[in-house]
Amino acid sequence: MFRTALRNVLAHKARLLMTVLAVMLGVAFVSGTLVFTNTLSDALQKQSAKGFDHVDVAVTPQWKDAEGDRVGEYRALTPALVDDSARVPGAARAIGVVTGFTALADKDGKLVGGGFQSQGGNYWGAEDPRYPLVEGRAPKGEGEILIDSETAERAGYAVGDTVRLSVDGPVLEPVVTGVFTTDDGNVAAGGSLTLFDTATAQKLFGKADTFDEIAVEAKDGVSQAALRAQLEEALPSDVVETTTGQKLADDQAEMIASSMSGLKQGLLVFAGIALFVGTFIIANTFTMLVAQRTRELALMRAVGASRRQVTRSVLIEAFVVGTVAAVAGLVAGIGIGAGLRSLMGALEATVPDGPLVVSPGTVGTAFAVGILVTMLAAWLPGRRAAKIPPVAAMSSVHAQATTKSLVLRNTLGALFSAAGVAVVLAATTMDGSDGQAPMGIGAVLLITGVFILTPLLSRPLIAAAAPVLRVFGVSGKLARQNAVRNPRRTAATASALMIGLTLITGMTVMAGSLQKAIDKMAAAAIEADYVVSMANGNQLSPDVERKLKEAGDVTASSPMRNAPSRIDGKTEFLTGVDGSTIGELTELEVEDGAFEVGGTRIVVDRDTATSYGWKAGSDLTVAYEDGEKQKLTVAGVYEANEMIRGIMIDTATLAPHDPEPADMLVMVKTSGGASDAVKDRLEKALGTNPAIKVQDKKDLSNEIAQMFTLILNMVYGLLAMAVIVAVLGVINTLAMSVFERSQEIGMLRAIGLDRRGVKRMVRLESLVISLFGGVLGIGLGVFFGWAAGELLGTRMATYELVLPWGRMALFLLLAALVGVLAALWPARRAARLNMLQAIKTE
Repeated sequence: MFRTALRNVLAHKARLLMTVLAVMLGVAFVSGTLVFTNTLSDALQKQSAKGFDHVDVAVTPQWKDAEGDRVGEYRALTPALVDDSARVPGAARAIGVVTGFTALADKDGKLVGGGFQSQGGNYWGAEDPRYPLVEGRAPKGEGEILIDSETAERAGYAVGDTVRLSVDGPVLEPVVTGVFTTDDGNVAAGGSLTLFDTATAQKLFGKADTFDEIAVEAKDGVSQAALRAQLEEALPSDVVETTTGQKLADDQAEMIASSMSGLKQGLLVFAGIALFVGTFIIANTFTMLVAQRTRELALMRAVGASRRQVTRSVLIEAFVVGTVAAVAGLVAGIGIGAGLRSLMGALEATVPDGPLVVSPGTVGTAFAVGILVTMLAAWLPGRRAAKIPPVAAMSSVHAQATTKSLVLRNTLGALFSAAGVAVVLAATTMDGSDGQAPMGIGAVLLITGVFILTPLLSRPLIAAAAPVLRVFGVSGKLARQNAVRNPRRTAATASALMIGLTLITGMTVMAGSLQKAIDKMAAAAIEADYVVSMANGNQLSPDVERKLKEAGDVTASSPMRNAPSRIDGKTEFLTGVDGSTIGELTELEVEDGAFEVGGTRIVVDRDTATSYGWKAGSDLTVAYEDGEKQKLTVAGVYEANEMIRGIMIDTATLAPHDPEPADMLVMVKTSGGASDAVKDRLEKALGTNPAIKVQDKKDLSNEIAQMFTLILNMVYGLLAMAVIVAVLGVINTLAMSVFERSQEIGMLRAIGLDRRGVKRMVRLESLVISLFGGVLGIGLGVFFGWAAGELLGTRMATYELVLPWGRMALFLLLAALVGVLAALWPARRAARLNMLQAIKTE
């Protein structure tokens, strides 16, 4: 039986090639994902570990807990603590570290790096071991800086150049005195690092002769643990905390691994989809192979083979096919991993250098996935073949399943579908995260139910295409009959395409609806023409609003300023606004009272009011950051959204209690409305500062939606794999169907159907099956997109369903294109059959 199974594999090389390809693509996706994420994670971890080469122990400030109604704060790391750290017996040196955001502009005036990745720091003394100089000298004073070598290369800067940069104040134009190398992860990710001398860094970053951290390096022969013990004994335990460099590196590695696990899981989901689609193809292929060898298997049963041996022979074939596919998929996956790393480099997403990581786990997963998926898909056809009585099989009296025999299948499919719809509808009534799990379960049940029902659905839906097919004459009529002749095979072929289009359509519906919701949110909540904020999301200096007020076009402006406070023993952040103008700059729905901010009158969002039991007219006592208390009155309760929420208080009331005011953003209304000319004037009023963004409503909407667009494009790219697998499935089904119907095709040729008519028949059959899968997929996708939107709408009041008719028509066209392309080779093969030899085929 083993030798027979191997001969069958070799005898059907061409027919099994598509199966190998389907499995190989799925395995390649899985192994490629593992290779890419393991390689990236390993490179980032090694890069991160290098960053702690000169830090054996890090000394950081302790958090001073809030006392009574006061807000907590960090204790200061003073120069005296740096000196004390350096005098510890096991310390070779101690460096005071200062860090902050620095926006560096390139030669075109645009921000270098991605906002949060644009960092600044201090260069310690004349020679800092953390940052080896490759050119130039250390900076001195506010007029000199160092930049990292990668930024210098990307932006085209050299020693002696004058650059434009900003911290949170006016634009500075220092001279580059040197270029250094660094293992900083932000720089490796495409950001920039700018260094000042220590005194300048402290002044610019508002550290006031203090440090963010003290990096202590041990003498030769002194362990990190021993150095840490000495530092804990020498430094005040109520002021500082100590952590070894190894612990920092381990924590960083764990954080990198955790962040990579999210990417890995996301990619593996799509690999699973490709495998899921491939499983249909494999099962379909083995079903047809077994059906074509029914007499052969029956003869084996007649000469003594048991049912178990027949099933085992089919599983052996599947094992051989799965092994070959797993090996090919693993090799292809290594190539995909290398390609993805190169692609990230091409997209200017810098990836640290390092070898490709092909772990034993990746190899084991590739073989397990390839072999198990293939054998599981082949088990049912093999078992079904073994149950056919030998005499019935040899005499060809075993008929294909009739409509009546499908009653059990249809009943089961209807139950699954009904249960799936019910669970999904129930999930739409739940709140946010509570409905996610039921939504997923319902989606799986519904897709499974529709898949089980596709043989039943294929007849009426394909029959609906009959009027169109009649235009093509005999070829069209034969194509329709061939498509419904074997509903199970048609269903399995169409289901592969259906799943891919379900996911693509669902994501597109959600993305379009989210974009509309974000546009409405920006338009409904903000009446201001522009919103000004920092490029990295940090806080603005109050000087920004003062400069904007001096611009000629500005008619109204208001900051939104965050300030911590204590209310009923809990920390709450107050939002300071200009009470006289905030009503002109926002358009918020007031549910209770009036939108009046001024003096001791405040407004709060509904959720906050509900949590404290407040309503219009309620009084409350707030303890500010300086510990002073004040009685405030709720003037109104408003409906919050994703852009504006919280407790709003007048900045005039807040200012005496806010020692270091800083604005999250500034809203601006201008006399001429939003225009490019006005925007340019506002930017010039701020000194064309690379750290500051001036955005109108459209800019805000696009920025928020950019993340969804990026995710959607990634989904399209990843789901393309499932569509490719579906194309292989259609090709495979048609090719085997042509082989199965060789005698029939020969007869058609003999009675007058020319080669062109045969080609047209096969192409139309493929087109009908593909469109059947496309219609089901788009229909399910719209339903899931609507359901997910209903769930999302519980958190986003402006959400409404938007059906992307143009894209859905494009997806249907894509399904038709899949059918046409998939039929090219089978149609050509059918047309080239020798009619006399085909008629003699059994």
